[in-house]
Amino acid sequence: MPAFLKDLGLRRRSKTSLRITKTNNSSGNASSNDFANDEPPPNPSSITLNSFPERHTPPGTLSSTSRSSTFMSNGNGHSNGNKTPPMVGKNGSTTRLPNSQNRYSLVGTPSLNGEFPRPVPATSALAPRVLSITDGSWVNQKILLIAGECADVSRPLDGSLTICHHQDGFPPTSWPVCDSHFKALVYLQPGPNRLRFDFISPKLSTPNGQSQVHSSWMNINYLPLTSAPPLQLCILLASDSAETFDAVPERIQKEGNGLDTAIRKFRMAASLWQAFTAEQMQRNGFGRRVFRYEEEWQTGTLSWRDAESGQMRNEIKIHVIRLNKTVQDIRDLDLAQQYEPAKNKGDLFGIAMDAVRAHFGPRPGQKLYVSCMFLDTHWDKNIGTVRGHAALGGGDETIKLAIFGSHALQSYPSHIEEVVPAFTDCTRTDTNYVANDCNESGSNWEAANIGIGAHMHETGHLLGCPHQEYGIMLRDYTRLNRTFTTREPYSTRTKQQGQRLCLAEDECGWHRLDTLRFRFHPCFQAPSDPTAPAESSIQVWSVDGSVLVTAQSGVAWIELFPEGDDVCHHWIEYFDQNAPGSGGPKLVTLTEQSLRDRLPEKKRKKPLAFRVFSCGGGDHEVQNFAQLASKEGRIKLPDGRPGFKSSKYGSSQMEGSQYQETILGICQKASKLMRNVKVYHGQSIDGIEFFYEDGESALFGKRGGTPGGSDFPLDIRKSETIIGFYLRAGYWIDGIQILTSAGRRSEIFGNATGGSGYTLIPPRGYSIAGIFGSCGPWLDGFGLIITR
Repeated sequence: MPAFLKDLGLRRRSKTSLRITKTNNSSGNASSNDFANDEPPPNPSSITLNSFPERHTPPGTLSSTSRSSTFMSNGNGHSNGNKTPPMVGKNGSTTRLPNSQNRYSLVGTPSLNGEFPRPVPATSALAPRVLSITDGSWVNQKILLIAGECADVSRPLDGSLTICHHQDGFPPTSWPVCDSHFKALVYLQPGPNRLRFDFISPKLSTPNGQSQVHSSWMNINYLPLTSAPPLQLCILLASDSAETFDAVPERIQKEGNGLDTAIRKFRMAASLWQAFTAEQMQRNGFGRRVFRYEEEWQTGTLSWRDAESGQMRNEIKIHVIRLNKTVQDIRDLDLAQQYEPAKNKGDLFGIAMDAVRAHFGPRPGQKLYVSCMFLDTHWDKNIGTVRGHAALGGGDETIKLAIFGSHALQSYPSHIEEVVPAFTDCTRTDTNYVANDCNESGSNWEAANIGIGAHMHETGHLLGCPHQEYGIMLRDYTRLNRTFTTREPYSTRTKQQGQRLCLAEDECGWHRLDTLRFRFHPCFQAPSDPTAPAESSIQVWSVDGSVLVTAQSGVAWIELFPEGDDVCHHWIEYFDQNAPGSGGPKLVTLTEQSLRDRLPEKKRKKPLAFRVFSCGGGDHEVQNFAQLASKEGRIKLPDGRPGFKSSKYGSSQMEGSQYQETILGICQKASKLMRNVKVYHGQSIDGIEFFYEDGESALFGKRGGTPGGSDFPLDIRKSETIIGFYLRAGYWIDGIQILTSAGRRSEIFGNATGGSGYTLIPPRGYSIAGIFGSCGPWLDGFGLIITR
């Protein structure tokens, strides 16, 4: 080759770079020299790639050596090649795909500028087809759940699917194909990923006994999330913990039951939560948005080959927290919890909360989301109970927390290669060593369902999900295995043979209302989302027999609860998922009849409660619609106009709490001009006093807190008036801010970070006529009276 061509980076393909194991033709004369043919064969549509031996492992000739010699860069990120990779025909001959000007490696390396080359056609009609995601899609999680078909489902075939990862950045993984259907987990690297899917079936072998490989390619882009708060994962250890978990002797001998094994299993379970949730969000029309985890650079554990090779990767960080309680303290405490629930209920949750708070040390205004596992959970065979375990989820305004035990941990997969074996392992549970949780874990695969699924259920609670009428939040995780496998084994729980073919309709999932909550949850914020609204509160106003619902961030959906319903069966969605960024309507008008018409006939006459959710993640509950819209919510103002009460904030349940009501001077018979407002407060609001130009004043609440209160003057020369309030409220009224018609805001008097934030501004066409609420030792109820 001339030297100037060498300088341009051009060279011939060597035979070594294209060494492929092929099926011999009938004459047995096929050779690698066939690759020199530039002309396609007469029938290019009948091509297959027979490059894999029976063990389903890609040969070394398809890895880095092949890529370096079949895909070259010109230094600007573009390929200099102009030939397509050769394909092997059924008769052993080779060919190139016609009319193509790009050259690709068999693994499909993208160009250096991050753009993929033109798509490569599948090698045959039997090649795998991924149906759950389209080529070129963007995702935000490292482990992607996919599903698809091989061959013709009307003529089902069993076999195996091997996934070859981008630039060999992750070891090849094999997945079963049942009745031509497959499900698989794909490891992704940040940026573009070129994946190859190879299907092999024993029924498709050639006359000389070699297996035929049918291949297809797909491009997936992975963009890691960094702008959303992470879901933290923790393992909690007693002060004197042996750092082991329950396992049968065979398991201990095979994989161990120490802390390192527990971390690997917990990490893999968390990856399954993420892959499962992203797929569920996609099916509900919200894209593959999902929570993220904190990561750290360490030896990889998602593949067993990483431990052997010492491959370093960014892996999910599992925080290990040592408690100030002993193993006996934890197990005795939980034993008391089970036998004396009214006395010790939730003590393990409190221990975990204190440990997490001390470990992370959240700063003011920072909110943490943490899911924990007690490693010292133990199956006590003598009394037939699991000790040191509690399944709970919830938290406060600073830390949202879920806790679970390690009693099913032995059944979890440790690596991605173990996912299918773990969910198909029929080994019976030996209750001499491990628990049969709720008598639903009679075999290893069922124990994996209960352990991984129930912990995900509690994590759903920390993310704001209540119990639902179906799905993960109603213990539907007993079918979790069907999401990751195509065939189900015998079930000891149902005493029946499992599902022969597990399709999407056979799987469990998150309830639609769960996915709506996730859509607006901070942990699920996607890079394409607009900036999260600072105001998430909702106001409900009773006006002329109807109810107005206002939310600055938009109304997302409303849940209806006729008397007797403990979970939601009926709801109304306002958010348009097909118009991202548009949010929901800022004003919704509700009538009692319109809501009752959405209920079954037998429930329409029952008292009706409802709960409103905003696109900013806020919610507001109304206990009785009829009472809110009744005459009790309407008063007659001194000037003769009707006044309408808003929903009230605060509990109004403090000792000595009494109802109070104050009408502003603008609604008096002789209108008064307000001169200034004085707020009495300490770390909560004691009272508010309105002063008028004629020297009179009106007090709501009492004069307490800091002597003299805090004064906020109004500019009477510009006719400045009060148009609303910003509250910090919870059980009582923590803080208040005054909003004026001149666009001014006072400081937040009282506790500026206490409770939750609510902005009270009347709907368009209405103004503030007064204030109502209640006062005990300080204000514990606050609402507005509005008028036209």
